[in-house]
Amino acid sequence: MSETDPTPATHDIGGLGRYRCVAVERDETPPDAFGRQVDALRQVLASKGMMTVDELRRWIEAIPEDEYFQLTYYERWLTSITSLLLDKGIVTPEEIGR
Repeated sequence: MSETDPTPATHDIGGLGRYRCVAVERDETPPDAFGRQVDALRQVLASKGMMTVDELRRWIEAIPEDEYFQLTYYERWLTSITSLLLDKGIVTPEEIGR
């Protein structure tokens, strides 16, 4: 994005210029059971000092573009959390079935 281009890019996919943000539509639908479980996992890991929201974002941005668009919101979170835990050596690929 150039300095003269005021349109921000989608930040979930690393600011790729071709995905320009539009006005955010608020979705007040509560998360389903899966979403609540993923969020609970995130909260527990954060409370134990094992991850931060910045790390969650970093690993969401690292999801390959084609995979990113195939995942739901909370699947992206879980993919991010999994990558983070693997990167930190907290879990092994064998422990999570990879």
